[in-house]
Parts: sequence; C-alpha cells; structure tokens
Amino acid sequence: MERLFHLKENGTTVRREIVAGITTFLTMAYIVFVNPSILINVIPGAAPGSDLYTQFFGAFMVATILGSVAATLIMALFANYPFALAPGMGLNAYFTFTVCLKMGIDWKVALAAVFVEGIIFIFLTVTGARGFVVKAIPDSIKLATGAGIGLFIAFIGLKGAGIVVSDPATFVSLGRMSDPNVIVAIIGFFLIAVLFALRVPGAIMIGILASTLIGALPIFGVTKYQGIVGKIPDISPTFMKMDFNLQALGSATFWMVVFTFFFVDFFDTLGTLTGLAESAGFMKSGDLPRASRAYLADAVGTSVGAAFGTSTVTTYIESSAGIAEGGRTGLTALTVALLMLLMVFFSPLALTVPSAATAPALVFVGVLMIRTLKKIDWDDITEAIPAFITLLMMPLTYSIANGIALGIITYPITKLFTGKAKQVHWFTWILAILFVLYLVFLRE
Repeated sequence: MERLFHLKENGTTVRREIVAGITTFLTMAYIVFVNPSILINVIPGAAPGSDLYTQFFGAFMVATILGSVAATLIMALFANYPFALAPGMGLNAYFTFTVCLKMGIDWKVALAAVFVEGIIFIFLTVTGARGFVVKAIPDSIKLATGAGIGLFIAFIGLKGAGIVVSDPATFVSLGRMSDPNVIVAIIGFFLIAVLFALRVPGAIMIGILASTLIGALPIFGVTKYQGIVGKIPDISPTFMKMDFNLQALGSATFWMVVFTFFFVDFFDTLGTLTGLAESAGFMKSGDLPRASRAYLADAVGTSVGAAFGTSTVTTYIESSAGIAEGGRTGLTALTVALLMLLMVFFSPLALTVPSAATAPALVFVGVLMIRTLKKIDWDDITEAIPAFITLLMMPLTYSIANGIALGIITYPITKLFTGKAKQVHWFTWILAILFVLYLVFLRE
C-alpha cells in the first residue's frame, strides 16, 4: 500500500484516505441516478414503465458506473491523485438534447463522436500539444463556457420538472405550480440547498433520495416503487454500439460535435484539476506534477466510457469534498471506484427515482457551475462581451456548441475593432473563421 500510494510522503494514512474516498463518493453518487435519466431520452419509444425503458435505463446506468470506475482507477493507480471521475453534467445533456434530439444524430453515432474526442484528447496529452491549445483559447470564453453549461442544465432541470413550460406567445412560461411534480422538485431543491449550506456530505444524493420518498406520498404520487437492490442490468444494449459510418465521419456536423465535446471536456478538466490541485497543495511552481497522467485518466476514461455506452467522462469537482477530509493520494480515488462499482446492484432504486427528484439536482449543479463568472474581467468590455454571448446563447439556442462558436467568433472581432488585435492568438482567428463558415453554410 505504501509503495503504491506513498502515504507517508503525502502525510496521510489509510484510514484518512478511505474516509476521504467515502466522502467524495457520497457527494457524486447522484450521477448514477441522473445520468441514465438523461441518456434514456435518446432511445425512441422508451416510455417510463416499458420494457424498453427498463432495458436501456439499466444499460446506461451500468455504463455510467463502469465508465466512472475505469477512469477513476486510472487516476488512482497511474496518476496517484485523489480525484474521481464520472460522466460530466452538461455534456450528457448536450449529448442527449442537442446532438441526438435536436440535431437528429443517432445515439450510436454520437457515442462514436465521444470516442473520437477521447482519442484526440489522448493524442494531445501524449504529444504535449495540450499547452498550445490552452494558450489559444481566451480565458473569458473558458470561464463563460462552464457557467453557460450551468445555465443550460438548470434550464433542462426546470423544464423536466414542469416549472418552465413552452408558450406559443413567449416561447417559455412558468408552469402550473400546483402540479405534484413541480412541488416535489421545489421541495427537493431547497432540501439540497440547505444540506449543502450546512456542509452535509452527499447533500445532492440525499436530496434526490428524500425527494423520491416525498414523491411516494399519496398526495403527490409521482414515485413508482421498483425496488432497491436487484441483479446487475445487462449492458449489451449499449456496449460497443458506436457507429463509425463513413457518411457521419465525412460530415461537418459530426466534427463540430466532436470539437464541442473536446472543448468542454478539455477545459473543464483543466479548470477542475487546477482548482483541486491548488486546494490540496499539489501545485509546484504553478504546475501540477504528473499532470499528463491525470489528463490521460480523463481522456482514456472518455473513450472507454463511450465503448460502454455513456457520454463524456470528466474529473469531478466534488473530489474537493474528499480533499477537505484529508485525501491526498490515489487510495482516495480507489475507494471511490470500489464504492461506485457496488452501485451496479441498485438498478431498481435508480428506476424508482422520478424526474421530479433528479430535476432539482440539475438546477443546483447549475448554481455551482455558474460561480466561474466571478473570475471574468467584466470591466474590460472586450472580454465581457464574448463571455456574455457564450453564456447567453447556450440556454437560448439549446446548444453548448452554438454558445462556444458565437463566443469565439465575437472575441477576435471585438478585439480587432478596439485596437487590441495583438491580444488574439492566431489559432483563435482560425477557429472563428471555421465557426463562421459552419454556422452560415454547413449547419443543418
């Protein structure tokens, strides 16, 4: 154990690492319920309660778990860091609601795009080109992307709960507040908020489970009990279902999807790893030791996760909970991976959780993600405008890709006409031109 994780060198103990791992697991275990509830929407005819729904929900759940376990084990045993990984919030929504439902791309082709994105991530990490990409993208766009994704998934949560509904005159409007689903979702949101404010470990997961129980009350009736423990679901409906057909690979839309997955995954991982490393005291002269190994855990996890049948895997900021408990080595991540693996036996519980219970989790995660806005220099209008465009257009166009594209197009133009063109990296100009061509001529 000492030879593998260097516990003494990192000033920690086996007990402290295990406690830290349990803490991190509790804070992120909600993804086991939330991710399949989002991904199931890509399956035509999978109505709640149907055999098709049960079959694919279970497969997506196992894919979520195995993708998380594979990536976290690499982080634990190869990089020796206490960081856990799982399918990323926001990217799962983009995969489902934008790529598959809005753009009409088959979910198998979308999984192929996720796999390719992971391979590109691996290539850039191994070759050392990661640093070039980091410098080419403006900080304001990176920061606004995280916040924009927060607004996007919060909007999806509000829509799923029935709090926000469509309106022929105004596009959106407030839903019927007496609807049982709306009431349960509102109660769940405040439960999560209060528990989180009180620093209760696992606040989001506790809120989801509590909302599920509340929804089972006769006055609400939104929870349909399916059980708690059961046999491991069959993963064959999603395992190795990636479709690399030549027509898709030759389309600009496919590569735009790949780029969006890569962009969000890459910079989300960059920001998360940097923030976690700083909080744990891992940074040395501004750099993270073994950074390439940590990035490889994310990149390989993404491609492996796609093979299992889930959207992009990324490093979880919830790992900060375990770090706060003293987690300093891969033993913390190993503990998370083992606990996550045990979740394969709880598919009936996952099926029991209604959308009214997962919706408040989406909204609350949106609250956490929008905090990156405070790091943007709002006093510099040439930074503020591109950031605002990125932030605004993600929820309003129901697409993370559109927000990123319009933000990157706006950035060099704003700089050029204010005499600050020298601040724009040449690669940013190339991206802006490509995005203009895509949006005007190639976007379907």
